[in-house]
Amino acid sequence: METKLISKNRKAYHNYKILEVYEAGLVLTGTEVKSIRAGKVNLQDSFARVFKGELYLMNAHISPYSHGNINNHDPVRDRKLLLHKNELNRISGLLSKKGLALVALSLYFKKGRVKAEIGLAQGKKLHDKRESIKKRDIEREEGRHGLRL
Repeated sequence: METKLISKNRKAYHNYKILEVYEAGLVLTGTEVKSIRAGKVNLQDSFARVFKGELYLMNAHISPYSHGNINNHDPVRDRKLLLHKNELNRISGLLSKKGLALVALSLYFKKGRVKAEIGLAQGKKLHDKRESIKKRDIEREEGRHGLRL
């Protein structure tokens, strides 16, 4: 399957420990799709929330389409995410636990459709962030010097 990455939320992996990853479809307008194809997407600080039995992507900024008219979309509107019912039930059950959140990880095209990768995440403490930075630096140094364990 051909997938083309549109945008990635790099801070999500730094600020959260990702426990599970889900792929969801997005309900979009035409101008939003055209703007996404142009790469005008920002997923920083975006998250998903269950509302009335449906999942919505919040705070994702898709810039207005440059050649759009008066019917252009609102850049930060809530967008419905499409998941299977059993996945949605599982997610809503897990979200009821304290300290868990749904974070948008990436946006990509798959078979011509826009898909969102969302992750069930647990917030990291400051010392966890430092530890992951230290681990990444060690791996980078090993890669430079050709040391493989």
